[in-house]
Amino acid sequence: MTDNSNPAGKPAKGGASLEEARLRQQAIGVKLRHMFDEVVNEPVPDEFLDILRRADERSSGGGGS
Repeated sequence: MTDNSNPAGKPAKGGASLEEARLRQQAIGVKLRHMFDEVVNEPVPDEFLDILRRADERSSGGGGS
């Protein structure tokens, strides 16, 4: 457990490092969201679209026999 009895409201000995850790985590979160957005907005390669198209044709055309 931690001791939260700091009447002056000043950061405790580990308070600065805790704040630094929070800032680091926030910066990492911002970077991860940015990277995710870039990946989501990338165009789908034509080869992959062809594979999906062929799979759709097989599932719709080959299921009736």
